[in-house]
Amino acid sequence: MTHAVRFSQYGGPEVLGIVEIPDPVPGPGEVVVDVVAAGLNPVETAIREGRLDVEWPARFPAGQGSDFAGIVRRLGTGVTGWKVGDEVMGHTVRGAQAELIAVPVTDIIRKPDSLAWEVAGSLYVAAANAWRAVQDVNPRPGRTVLVHAAAGGVGGIAAQLARLRGATVIGTASPESFDRLRQLGVVPVEYGPGLAERLTRLAPNGIDAELDHRGDASLANLRSSDTTDTVLLAKIARMVADRQIVVPVAAIYPFDQVQDAYRELEAGHAHGKIVLGLHPVGYTLQKVRGLTMRESEATVDKPGRVAGPPAREVLPPVFGHPPTRRPSSPVFHSGEGRRGLAP
Repeated sequence: MTHAVRFSQYGGPEVLGIVEIPDPVPGPGEVVVDVVAAGLNPVETAIREGRLDVEWPARFPAGQGSDFAGIVRRLGTGVTGWKVGDEVMGHTVRGAQAELIAVPVTDIIRKPDSLAWEVAGSLYVAAANAWRAVQDVNPRPGRTVLVHAAAGGVGGIAAQLARLRGATVIGTASPESFDRLRQLGVVPVEYGPGLAERLTRLAPNGIDAELDHRGDASLANLRSSDTTDTVLLAKIARMVADRQIVVPVAAIYPFDQVQDAYRELEAGHAHGKIVLGLHPVGYTLQKVRGLTMRESEATVDKPGRVAGPPAREVLPPVFGHPPTRRPSSPVFHSGEGRRGLAP
């Protein structure tokens, strides 16, 4: 048996529980992945609360999550080019938040060695939405682009992609994120009342494009019919691994604290990705704080890998070590509260 996040009615984070389910069996062209990290996305909240019930109704008990990174454990018939032990990242439909998942090989890519597990496991939805939004506005040198929520997961990637195309990027954010945006080459501006006047001062010649990255719900609800999304994910993953794009991790929660993870996501104050870590090492909860750091200072994808020069000492790099054996996980159901994982 394995464990997975499930909910059996629409509602807030309290309806989420971790339940035992049979181990997945890979079908033809599929692999079973031992999930190391799984990212959270706002669209999952909308699904769980029933706000997308007309377009994307849930079938109870329903799973959650699209983004994941992990290790291949089993191969289905007809699978070539992959082997047990390969480190991968990818996407699935409402099921990434589980210890073991079965996915088609068309929906996974090889995880770059230098890409931290928690970043790899939270990249697909944010990267795909950001890429599509930037493609729509086609930023280029000499143009000024306004990116809303530029300190968030989608907005942060989109702002950096627009900068890489040579555009001047203005990003809305709260003042505490201004320094980090400046480090990325983004001109920060505080959102809220008076935004129009502030934009006039920053861009007296006007804004050429306003980047809309509200998100495509189909990314979390429909399996791709071609390899476009996988190719896109590979491109963004390589750019992040090469430090062309920075993806901050705002918080890492143990698997059994999924309710708390979504409460933080839904509070709307996280400046970066929120991730479920399915293989915590050392102690039960660690949260990444201090957003001036790079992700390599907060996570290490392999034991012994040297992190980058520290911008700030935040916490020991104990997450993201591929386990030699799976630690036992408690089972809790919605309404029972939270329990800590055994170290």
